[in-house]
Formats: sequence, structure tokens, C-alpha cells
Amino acid sequence: MSDGSRLERALRSAAAGGGALVLDGGLATELEARGQDLRHPLWSALLMLRDPQAIAAVHRAYLEAGADCILAASYQASVPGFVSAGVSPAAARRLLRRTVELAREACRDHAEAAGRLAFAAASVGPYGAFLADGSEYSGHYGVGADVLRGFHEPRWEVLAEATTLLACETLPSLREAEVLLELLRQTPAVKAWLSFSCRDGERISDGTPVAEAAALCAGHRQVLAVGVNCTAPRFVTPLVAEIRRAAPATPVVVYPNSGEIWDAAARRWTGDTDPLDFAAAAVAWRGAGARLIGGCCRTGPRHVAALKAALSARGTGG
Repeated sequence: MSDGSRLERALRSAAAGGGALVLDGGLATELEARGQDLRHPLWSALLMLRDPQAIAAVHRAYLEAGADCILAASYQASVPGFVSAGVSPAAARRLLRRTVELAREACRDHAEAAGRLAFAAASVGPYGAFLADGSEYSGHYGVGADVLRGFHEPRWEVLAEATTLLACETLPSLREAEVLLELLRQTPAVKAWLSFSCRDGERISDGTPVAEAAALCAGHRQVLAVGVNCTAPRFVTPLVAEIRRAAPATPVVVYPNSGEIWDAAARRWTGDTDPLDFAAAAVAWRGAGARLIGGCCRTGPRHVAALKAALSARGTGG
């Protein structure tokens, strides 16, 4: 059975029992917390060139914290992105494949050491992440579907050859989701989840109702979950309710940010987040119907460990 089909089955099982699986936390922000300088258009994917073992170490930390699924370092990776960093197109494709291999190797090593199976998904970030101009949080790219497809297709082809499990995440617009769903149709062996960045408790970043986005995704047999990520935690519960209303048969995935706020003028994060508070909120998200729960920016292994403990407390931790 493929990784995509195995995770789909695990999510259905979790849903039947009222439980949830645990996703990992932020990759790039955890690497930065460990001292890595990621001020580059490739962001975390930069370390595929400089220090891939630093990425592997974060994968291991999340698995040791209890994650049932980790995401490869392919969010901001792309063939043109790597080429702009000075590598050949062929080498860029190898680096893309290697992001998946690193994550899968971490899962395999963890299974051998701890006797616990976990999943590795290839991350498919939005076009705006490649642009690195902030448009990934608005979806206002000023380009049509043909440009989006031209960007996504080469990366999709490489990742779909490397794994059958893709995470299309931080999607800010319905148009981009439509492009990715078309690519998904063309790779029938692949399963994917789609998660959207949201501006509030009802709408994704481009203003589309999240219920409309969820209904679009739920109509596709290869979509194993739909949800939200890179979003303020306070919006998650109402967003889950909207998604459940529009797509009651589809598992919901949520992995919001820590709740801290980026101060662009001071170039620092403000506010604080206690992993235990984050985990307590996650129990409510599970109660609302979320079946795959993790963290995004500024969440780390401590958050995942707290999530695992909280979601396992009633025997439903995955």
C-alpha cells in the first residue's frame, strides 16, 4: 500500500474513533531557532545546498516528539528557485527528490529505533512562496492559471515520482487550488491534502469563503484531507466548522501558527505561546472535527510533544 493510501486509511480510522493524528511543526522557523540564517528566496530549502543534515535533525526531533507525519523541505523549493541559486536544472530536480528522501529516511530510522511508523509528505508551497514577496499571504499574484501551472507542473512531476503523498499547503487562492487539483488528476497514484491560509474565521486569504474552497477539494477522490495552515490559532475552530459544513465526509487538517505576531519594523516576533496552551486549543480543534493536527510557523518540537500528550490523553492520539 502506498504512503498516500496508508495515511488516508489512518485518517479514516482516526475519524471513526473521534481521534486525530499529529503532524509536525514549523520547519524553517525551527531551523532559525537553531541558529540557521535562512534569509534567502529558497528559505528552508537553502539548506538542501548548504546543510541537509540540519533538516534531517529537525525531522528526527519532530518524530521523537511524537509526530505521526512530517513534511519534507520542499515548500519553497522549485527547479527555477534552485537554478537561480546556481545549480543546473538536472541538479535542481535531484535536490527536489532529495527533500523527500531525507524525510522518508528519518521516518524509516525512527521506525527502526522506536518501533513506530510515521508518514512523510512532500510539501507543495504556493507560487507566492517562490516569489518571496509576501503574496503567498494574499494570493494576489497578478498572473493567470497558465502561469501558475507553468510554475507548479515541473516540481509536481518530480515530487509525484518521489512519493504518493503530497501536502499542498498555505494556499491563498481558489485559482491556485484549482491548478493543483488539475495536476493531481493527472497523477492518479498520488493522494494529497490541500490546506489554505486564512484571513479570518470564514475566508481564505484571497477572500473566498473557506466553505467554497473545501467543497471544491472534497469533490476530488484523490484529496485525503482539506484544511488550514499558517493561520492564527484563534480562527481555527470556526474554520473547521465551516469546512465540516461544506465537506462533512472529508477529514480536516489544521496546523496554525504559534499565535505570535511578526513585527516587520522591529524584525522580530512579539507575544508568546505556551506549548501547553497550544495543545489545549488543539483538543478543542479535535472536538470540532480536525483529524490531522500540527503546527506551522514558530511552533517546534515542544509544541508537538505537548500536542501528542494532549491528544493521547483520551486514547485518541494516533
